[in-house]
Amino acid sequence: MTPNTDGLPGLEVVRSIVGALLTWGLVACVAGLVISVIVWAVAHQQGNYSHASSGKTGVLVAAGGAILIGGANAIIGFFSGLGAGI
Repeated sequence: MTPNTDGLPGLEVVRSIVGALLTWGLVACVAGLVISVIVWAVAHQQGNYSHASSGKTGVLVAAGGAILIGGANAIIGFFSGLGAGI
């Protein structure tokens, strides 16, 4: 048995909404990265190493979010394949 891609009404709308959410998520990651880099640079320049560390953490979180969002289809496909093998 395989998933039926045309069995539910409105499936194209749902795909469109999920695609838009992926786009918004990537835009949020870019904004988070830019803000974190600015915080990191300004805090380092002013000698505020606590805020500089927070900026570094923000850079890693934004990059990790972009990796997960960009790889969402592959990740779900991988685990779906594992589940199909059970």
